[in-house]
Amino acid sequence: MVSDQGSSLPSNSKPAPSKELTARVLSALVMVAIALLTAYWGGWPFALFWLAAGIAIMIEWTRMTAVEPRLPVQGVLAVGLAVLTALFLANASLSVFIAAGLLFLAAGTLLARGNGNRIWAASGFLYALPIVLVPPIVREHPELGILGLLWMFAVVWATDIAAYFTGRTFGGPKLCPPISPKKTWSGFMGGVVAAALGGVLVAWVGQKFGLGLPFGLLGTAVISVVASVASQIGDLGESALKRHCNVKDSSHLIPGHGGVMDRLDGFWAVCLIAAAVLSTIHSIP
Repeated sequence: MVSDQGSSLPSNSKPAPSKELTARVLSALVMVAIALLTAYWGGWPFALFWLAAGIAIMIEWTRMTAVEPRLPVQGVLAVGLAVLTALFLANASLSVFIAAGLLFLAAGTLLARGNGNRIWAASGFLYALPIVLVPPIVREHPELGILGLLWMFAVVWATDIAAYFTGRTFGGPKLCPPISPKKTWSGFMGGVVAAALGGVLVAWVGQKFGLGLPFGLLGTAVISVVASVASQIGDLGESALKRHCNVKDSSHLIPGHGGVMDRLDGFWAVCLIAAAVLSTIHSIP
């Protein structure tokens, strides 16, 4: 979660700050290690890692929004995400891929009870899709590959860490009090600056090893800033959803971080930026 200087909802019992930070750091280190290891492997281990993340996000989404009947809807949507991952690994045609996605989207949506539940079920599936598909696509892309993936990680992690600590250190005016009362503009700006530096550093180190991002160092800095802003907007969007659903965390799966949505809300937004970058690359003759 980006620029998380405090939860968006009050809690009756909060752990001691030192214990909370310790749990947060240890959990983050474990997740970083798994993400980097699977990224190095690529292929099906990496795709399955993000499939698991996407299914967890879909389950948290449908649970928070009280979709009914919950388990049947979650089961259909989870199978749909798994089928799309299998089709990606099998290099299926785009038409087959789109047809399968629409089929499972329609099935899960129609299975939900009432218009409100159907909207939440459909949006949960669509929200999970970028997490499931974009990282494996970037990893396998000939012009982005593992360096593009490391750029995504660096931008999100730099934004997260810098926003957290600069916000707590400098405080100041609130970023968006109605949604997340403890996030500050100082944290926001600290995250943006750190993301630009982190993104350029990844691109520069990549050049030293004969790898490169397709936009050069200056272009990478600009895209990193855009991605950092998107990451923090994604965080605020998830905070708004939690306020709407009157929950503190999307789940309690990850110690110190809450749920998978809480951890990947910013990365989800950067996945959208990466998808836009992919579209731009393909549009250049």
